[in-house]
Amino acid sequence: MIRVHQLTRAFGRVRALDGVSWTAQPAQVTCLLGPNGAGKTTTVEIAEGLQHADSGTVEVLGADPWRAPAEHRARVGVMLQDGGLPQAVRPLPLLRHLSRFYASPADVGALAGELGIDEFAGTTIRRLSGGQRQRVALAAALVGHPEVLFLDEPTAGLDPHVRRTVWELIARTAGDGATVVVTTHSFEEAERLADHLVIMASGRTVAEGTAAEVAGSGTLETAYFALTDRSEPA
Repeated sequence: MIRVHQLTRAFGRVRALDGVSWTAQPAQVTCLLGPNGAGKTTTVEIAEGLQHADSGTVEVLGADPWRAPAEHRARVGVMLQDGGLPQAVRPLPLLRHLSRFYASPADVGALAGELGIDEFAGTTIRRLSGGQRQRVALAAALVGHPEVLFLDEPTAGLDPHVRRTVWELIARTAGDGATVVVTTHSFEEAERLADHLVIMASGRTVAEGTAAEVAGSGTLETAYFALTDRSEPA
């Protein structure tokens, strides 16, 4: 469903991506794990069609996302790291409005209830806490029943109870057949969610496989630091 091959991307003299490659399959959660500055967000923004790579290729649902038509984009759900939500509206009217763009949308009331959005439904987006905005952004990404779902740091700022709810919702979405890509720097989140794990550092892919395969006989955290240390130039 998603194929990333030898992506490069530079911003001036800064090389954000340096030959990144990975794949993501249907009915699986693929986690991109890495520190800040590893290139995770740049990679997914290219896969979402929000940025253009300098070289390399990306296929999402068999198409180049940069050139994909509106019909393609309607099959993809996106949760940006900064939310990207209009500030002057309330959550439920926003979600109902977004749901009208899709042929078979999710039940807005049920989705809002599961994520606890109904608890602050009367408050405009600009007045919500960071964690509350995260929940609205996740609901906006899910409301169209996407075939491919990109979630950039979806549990940042959430309390432990809501984080577990979000993990369950992400796992269920993949279980229903969607291809889900999650960026994270949390070992716990990667171990909990990942059917397929991609470790990134310094704009490169340094390991790919299941969490158990990447960790080998040690812990994921130990493997991560060993791999990312080796990825740094001498």
